[in-house]
Amino acid sequence: MDLITPGTGLIFWQLFGFLGLLFILIKFAWKPMLAALDERESSIENALKAAETARNEMANLKAENEKLLADARLERDTILKKAQDASVKMVDDAKADAAKVGAQMIENAKAVIETEKKAALADVKNQVATLSLEITEKLLRANLSDTKSQKDLVEGFVNDLKLN
Repeated sequence: MDLITPGTGLIFWQLFGFLGLLFILIKFAWKPMLAALDERESSIENALKAAETARNEMANLKAENEKLLADARLERDTILKKAQDASVKMVDDAKADAAKVGAQMIENAKAVIETEKKAALADVKNQVATLSLEITEKLLRANLSDTKSQKDLVEGFVNDLKLN
């Protein structure tokens, strides 16, 4: 059993060595180790705070980006609606102008047709009058070629004058 139980001298020297080592560690190493641990704890805490701040900033940026995107979409929709309205207005204006021009052309054509019609009627009247005069002249020459016919015609005119 001697092998299993240590001797008192050994226990004393081990205790003395342990307490000496503990004193040296407390005197020289304990403060730097605590300072290093405090420094590490504060750096971890600062890193966590920075990460939280960055996460909040990212959330704010994401919200801003979504707002900007929504505003851009709204502006795009507004611009597209204005462009569609402008194109519809241009088409309607073009149709109205075409209708006005077409109506004006029809009115001009009707006026030209009416003028041509009047000119043709006047020309026909002139030709009818000329032909009537020629026919009358030929008839009168044929009927009034002798003296007796001429006297009868003059008497007929005179009788007509007396009746009126």
